[in-house]
Amino acid sequence: MEGLLGFVLAGFALIGSPGPATLSLAATGAAFGARNGLPFMAGIVSGMVVVMVAVAAGLAALILALPGATPIAATLAAAYIVYLAYRIATAPPLAESRDQQNRPSFMGGVLLAFANPKGWAAMTALFSGFVLIEGSLVWNAAIMVMILATIMTITDVSWLFVGAMLTRVFREPRLNRLINVSFAVLLVASVALTLLV
Repeated sequence: MEGLLGFVLAGFALIGSPGPATLSLAATGAAFGARNGLPFMAGIVSGMVVVMVAVAAGLAALILALPGATPIAATLAAAYIVYLAYRIATAPPLAESRDQQNRPSFMGGVLLAFANPKGWAAMTALFSGFVLIEGSLVWNAAIMVMILATIMTITDVSWLFVGAMLTRVFREPRLNRLINVSFAVLLVASVALTLLV
């Protein structure tokens, strides 16, 4: 398994760095609390496993090669992420004292994984840049998916709890609102930067 350390380090760097998924998890933790954000996080991880399989199987390249598919996919992804940012920005401060019905759901997390341009780019880079098991594409892909899902779970839990800690530290409603709006703006900016690069 040559290159395992490099693969793990690249995985942490690409998955754990700020982007739509990590910033939305921090924002969800800040707006709704860590425990209420766990279903959303589970949806992101589950959705990204599907993305990994699609990338490993070459389905992503095949779909995006269809005429007109790339702009449609980018527009739908951007629209969903702007909608998610709006929900986070307008969430009432202090999650403990409000109705939790508007928190992002498991299916919202799955949709975010599918709509996340950074996630697709990172998975493409990781799956095309590393070979952990020579001679078996299936075992190579399976091991990569397991390692990346583990890395993703560790980093996503961290981002979720960092956001929740901000809410606990800054209990003043105006500061909570500022945190929510700041995360929403960063979420939209991360998508814009990903699409421009």
